[in-house]
Amino acid sequence: MKVGVVFPQTEFGNDPAAIKDFAQTAESLGYSHFLAYDHVVGAVHEGREPKLWGPYTENHPFHEPFVLFGYVAALTKLELVTGVLILPQRQTVLVAKQAAEIDILSGGRLRLGVGTGWNYVEYDSLNEDFTNRGRREVEQIELLRRLWTEPVLDYTGKWHRIDRGGILPMPQRQIPVWIGGFNEKVYRRAARIADGFIFGASVDLALAAMEQIKGFLGEFGRDPASFGFDVMVNYQAGPDQWGKDLERVRAAGATHVSMRALNMGLKGPAEHIDAIRRYKEALG
Repeated sequence: MKVGVVFPQTEFGNDPAAIKDFAQTAESLGYSHFLAYDHVVGAVHEGREPKLWGPYTENHPFHEPFVLFGYVAALTKLELVTGVLILPQRQTVLVAKQAAEIDILSGGRLRLGVGTGWNYVEYDSLNEDFTNRGRREVEQIELLRRLWTEPVLDYTGKWHRIDRGGILPMPQRQIPVWIGGFNEKVYRRAARIADGFIFGASVDLALAAMEQIKGFLGEFGRDPASFGFDVMVNYQAGPDQWGKDLERVRAAGATHVSMRALNMGLKGPAEHIDAIRRYKEALG
């Protein structure tokens, strides 16, 4: 089971040297991957109908994942993970191009986690339809995989048309596509079409969802052993719980965990860098 870190970007600031220190410290401590969340547009929550239920507002900064990964790829050998990229609010062919470029220039280190998100204001701002995002995500994943493996394709879907076109350069492999989300519909979708699942909830909820996904994998005739599970483990659980959480998720069949110190009351780069060092040293 591989242990990576969540980049705490909403609390970290914009100093490139500090981002470099965080990533290189994580690598030197033996973490396997660098996971970044994604939002393009933050929105005011007050006075909206329907209400926005997500945890982030107009006051939370997010670095653009592909640009960030281009920077981190040159500084480390860490696996680069979107956890998750909000795919249906983006143009599919452009995502295919950007992901291919990151994977090529990093030497095959991208794991593309995707999801549908919760912020309809963000979708509206990017001129995309929030109401059909789940159905479009399925077609998007199909199209991404074809663009990464076929130099020229003639594709007609419900929402996409490519008339004898393709992207070059293509990656030298099929980039793994993992899905993230919080409900049974998403678990079933992942079991049907994804390479793995990224859990953003607590360990308890993640373990329950893992069992559901394993059941769905069986329904679709897929081997759970070939499917990845990445579970978030929280720094705030404390040293007495850190090892216990890892053992629980390992026993359940997780292939990855991502240590999250975000929204735990830490301030600035120094405290976050100290947190990833304390966590790794405590676990040995």
